[in-house]
Amino acid sequence: MVTKTRGRDPASAKCLSVLKVLLAGYHSRGFSVRLWDGTVWEADPGDATKFTIVLKHPDALCRMVAPPRDLALAEAYVRDDFDIEGDIEAALALGEHLCALPWTTKALWGLFWQLGPLVFLRLRHTRDNAPALRGKLHSQNRDRRAVPPHYDLSNDFFTLWLDRRMVYSCAYFSNQSDDLDRAQERKLDYLCRKLRLMQGERLLDIGCGWGGLIMHAARHYGVDALGLTLSKPQAELANEQIRQRGLDRSCRVELCDYRDLSISSAFDKILSVGMYEHVGASALPKYFDQVWRLLRPGGVFLNHGIAIRNTFRPDRFIDRYVFPDGELIPIGPLLTMAEQSGFEVRDVESLREHYAMTLRHWLRRLEAGHAEATQIVDETTYRVFRLYLSAFAARFQSGLFDLYQTLLLKSNGGESGLPLTRDDWYMRTPPEQESWASV
Repeated sequence: MVTKTRGRDPASAKCLSVLKVLLAGYHSRGFSVRLWDGTVWEADPGDATKFTIVLKHPDALCRMVAPPRDLALAEAYVRDDFDIEGDIEAALALGEHLCALPWTTKALWGLFWQLGPLVFLRLRHTRDNAPALRGKLHSQNRDRRAVPPHYDLSNDFFTLWLDRRMVYSCAYFSNQSDDLDRAQERKLDYLCRKLRLMQGERLLDIGCGWGGLIMHAARHYGVDALGLTLSKPQAELANEQIRQRGLDRSCRVELCDYRDLSISSAFDKILSVGMYEHVGASALPKYFDQVWRLLRPGGVFLNHGIAIRNTFRPDRFIDRYVFPDGELIPIGPLLTMAEQSGFEVRDVESLREHYAMTLRHWLRRLEAGHAEATQIVDETTYRVFRLYLSAFAARFQSGLFDLYQTLLLKSNGGESGLPLTRDDWYMRTPPEQESWASV
C-alpha cells in the first residue's frame, strides 16, 4: 500500500505506524485508510478498493481495539470515531482480524505508548441506545420492555428500507435478479402453501409485525386470521392497513403476548415468523407447549427462524444494542424441544442463502436512504442498523447462521391428514401482485 501525506498533524504518521503493525498479518489489500488530517494509506496498485476506513481523530484507533475488542470496535463505529465508506460487509473481515489480534492488553497499550500519539485511555463502554432491562430473563414483564427499543423505533424508519408490505423477515427469491417486493410476496404465499390454508380456517400468527402475512392469507386464502405483537406502533399501523384494505372482517392484530391466550384447540393453523429467537432457550419448552395447546388435533405449526452453528459465540454488540435478550440456538435442540411437546417434525427447509440476499437488499435500501433516515432517527441508530444488517448478511453467507422453516404436526390419533408429496407447495401459481400504497 502507498501512503500519501496531505495533512500537517504529526500524530497521523505515528497512528499509521501503529496501524501497520496491527495489520502486518492481514493479506487483503482491497481497502484504503484515510486519517483525520487527510493522510491516505492507499490500496496496492491494481487492487480494487472495496472500502475506505476513515479515522476521525487521533484517539480513534485506540478506541477501536480497546478491550473487549469486539464490543470496542463496534462501539467506536457507532460513536463515529471511525467510518466505513463503501462495502461495509467487505470491511467486516478486517474487523474480525482486529478482534482476533493475539496482543495482550498490556502489549497493545505498550505499542500505542511507543509508536502512537495517544495518551492512556480509560475507556468505559457506553449503553447509549441500549435498553437497561431488569427482572427475570424471558419473563412476560421483561419481554414487554425488551421489544420497544427495536420494534417501536419508528414505523417511518422501517418503511424506508423494508418492502412495501413491511415484512421484517427472510424473503424467498427465485433468482438473483428478483426485487425485494416480489421476493417477499413469494415468501408470504409460500408460507400459506406450506400450511395448506383452506377457506374458513382459523390462523394464528405469533409475532405478526405489521400484519403483512395475515392480510395476504385472509385476502388470498379466505382464512380468519389473528396476529399478535408486543409492539403498539406495529399493531396500530397493521390494523389501519387492514381497515383500508377492507379486511377487518377476516383479520386483525392484537397487542397481546402469546402466553396470554387461553383457548385450547382454537386454531387450525399457527405460524411464527422471526419471533422464536426472542423466546430464549430456557423458555422454548413452554413456547412449544403453548402452541400445542392452542392448535387443534391434526393442525400444523410452521416455525420460521434463525439457528446457529454450535461454534458461534454470542455477539455482545447485537445483544446490547439490537436484540436485547435475543437468543439463538442450533436446529437440533430446537427440534428436540418441539418433539418433547408432542409435535411430529414433518419438514425442515433451510433458506440460508435467501436471508443473506434479503439482508443485502435491506442494507442497500438503508444506505440509499441515509439522509432521510437520520431525519427520523439519529446518526447513532442509523449506524447500529447498518452494522447489524451487514454483520448478519456476512454470517448467513458464511454459514454461521441459518434460516429454517420447520413444519410441525399435532397428530390426530396417528392420522396426519397430509398429502404424500409436497407437489402442492411448488405447483400453485402465486397470486398477482397487489397494489400496496406506501405507508
